[in-house]
Amino acid sequence: MGAHSLLPYAEDRETAGFFEAAAQDRLVYRKCDDCSHALHPPTDHCHHCGGWNTAWHDAKGTGRLHSWTTVTHQIHPDFPAPYTLVVVELDDAPEVRLMGRLDGAPELAPDMPMQVWFERLGDGPVLPQWKPAPVN
Repeated sequence: MGAHSLLPYAEDRETAGFFEAAAQDRLVYRKCDDCSHALHPPTDHCHHCGGWNTAWHDAKGTGRLHSWTTVTHQIHPDFPAPYTLVVVELDDAPEVRLMGRLDGAPELAPDMPMQVWFERLGDGPVLPQWKPAPVN
C-alpha cells in the first residue's frame, strides 16, 4: 500500500465545502443562519430549528483539547506508531469537535489550547490537523 491510501471522500454533498476551504488553508464549520446553531456533522438542514438556511462560516482555527488517545500498536502501514488522535472543540463553536492526528506521543493536557494546520495529501484532499498552540 502506498502512502495515504486511506483518504477521506472529499466530494460528498454535505462535506465538500469543508474540504474546499481546507484546500485554501481555511477552517470552516456549518452553521444555521436562522438560529445560529453550529451543525456538526455538517448538514444542509438544521436539526435544531428545522430551517434550511445553513452556510459555511470561517473559524479562527483555534480550539481546546477535548480528548486524545495515543496509538502504540501499528494497525495500518500508512500510520506508523506511535501517533496520537486528538478531538478539539472549536473556540468559535464549542459544540463542534474535530479530529486530528499528531505524530508520536506528545505531552498533552485537558483544555490545552490548540491550533489548526493543513496537511496536504499529495494529489488528494487537504486535511485540517491540530497541534498545541504556542505559549505566549
